[in-house]
Formats: sequence, structure tokens, C-alpha cells
Amino acid sequence: MSEALATQIFAHPEALPLRSVESILAAKVLVVAPHPDDECLGCGGAIALLNSCSELRIVVVSNGTMSHPNSRQFPASALQALRESETRAAMSRLGVEPAAIRFLGLPDGAVPTEGAAFDAALAQCCDYLAETEPQLIFLPWRADPHPDHQASWRLMDTALKQLRTAPRRLEYPIWDWDEAQRGNIESQIVAWRLDIHQVVQQKRDAIQLYRSQVSDLINDDPDGFFLSSEMIGHFSQPWEIYFEEIA
Repeated sequence: MSEALATQIFAHPEALPLRSVESILAAKVLVVAPHPDDECLGCGGAIALLNSCSELRIVVVSNGTMSHPNSRQFPASALQALRESETRAAMSRLGVEPAAIRFLGLPDGAVPTEGAAFDAALAQCCDYLAETEPQLIFLPWRADPHPDHQASWRLMDTALKQLRTAPRRLEYPIWDWDEAQRGNIESQIVAWRLDIHQVVQQKRDAIQLYRSQVSDLINDDPDGFFLSSEMIGHFSQPWEIYFEEIA
């Protein structure tokens, strides 16, 4: 797909095919989030729908400490703890137990793509995949404008290639909703929507539990990150967009 088609997808998402949760049912499911909150924004509806019928786990790749790097009230260690607690609360709203969440704690803004740090992170991912053996895995969209999202995809893609059995992969967009950052979509990728109307209020409630990202909870960093109401609106629809590579 071209850049023009990518623009068309996000300008008119209602034109994408709409599928039910029955089309993605799997016994073991893994959701990979580059930062605390990406799993909720991109896949919150799928999590709520699948959690009741699947063994579902969440992996959060980075520690999330760069959302408010200049806060004195919440220095890095406190901010990491806060964001992890928000993830547990949000996932609890979607029915996920704390024990099903794994935090890799990689550096926010610098998820490794090479060298010793990449090798160490890769070993973690390989061990976790071997332990959990997911049949369906949700990944950040490989061409998402945020480098941590691309790095997280690369990390998991490398780890998945070492598995004996390849799980089905679904990729979710986050920052492609921002037209200024959006890139191309590869020709071998198809886009579709998952119907989440039954659980959309749960998802909306869960998003609001990320108070550090949606409110003025942290008010001592003028350069701190804040999810705009417009951005939240993209993830509050009764559907979610997924990309899938054509076999």
C-alpha cells in the first residue's frame, strides 16, 4: 500500500471490513506494548473480548519514564512505578490479572535495536515466548512513527523467528493517526477492523485509568506528555484497526 492509501485508511476507517472476535479466537494470546498504555489504546477491546476465553498475557517493553522526564515530583523510579500501577489497574478493568502482565523495563525512548542490550532483551523475549507459546500475538505496527514501537516490533519479530511454530500476528497502529507522522503501508499488508462495541465502555474506562497520560496528575513538567482528547477519540470507537501480513 502507498502513503496515499494509508491516508485513506485513517481518513475513512469505516470503509475497512468489520470482523467479529470469533475470527481471531485462540487459546493462548500475547499482547506486546512498547509503552504502558499502548496495549490499552491499541488492543483494549480485543483484550476484554479475548480474556474470558483465552489464556491472555501482556508484555510491556519499555519503562515509560520519558513521558515526564523533568518532573521532580515523579523522578524516573517513581514514574516507572506509577505507570506500572496504572497498567495493572487498566488491565484489571479489562479482566486481566496482575500475574499475567510482564514488564521488561527497557529504557523508554531507547528500546535497543542492536548490540549487547538488544541481545539481552532478545534473550528475555525468547525465554518468555518459549514459556507462554502464544498462538496469537498482537504487536505494534512495524512502521509506526515512534522509534520505540518499531524497535519493539523488531525485537519480537526476531524472537518469533526462533519459535518452532509461528503464531498468527496482528499489528495495531498508534501514532499513524497523526497525519504529520504517518508513513507508508506495505503492499503485502491488509487492514481491517475488529468489532468491540460490546466492550467499548470498558476500554474507555481503562484508558482513563492512565491518569499520568490523560490528566494533569503530573503538573510539574511543562514538557510532559499528554494524550489529547482527539487522540483518545481515535481509540474510543466501537472498533479497533489491525494490520495483518498476507501469507
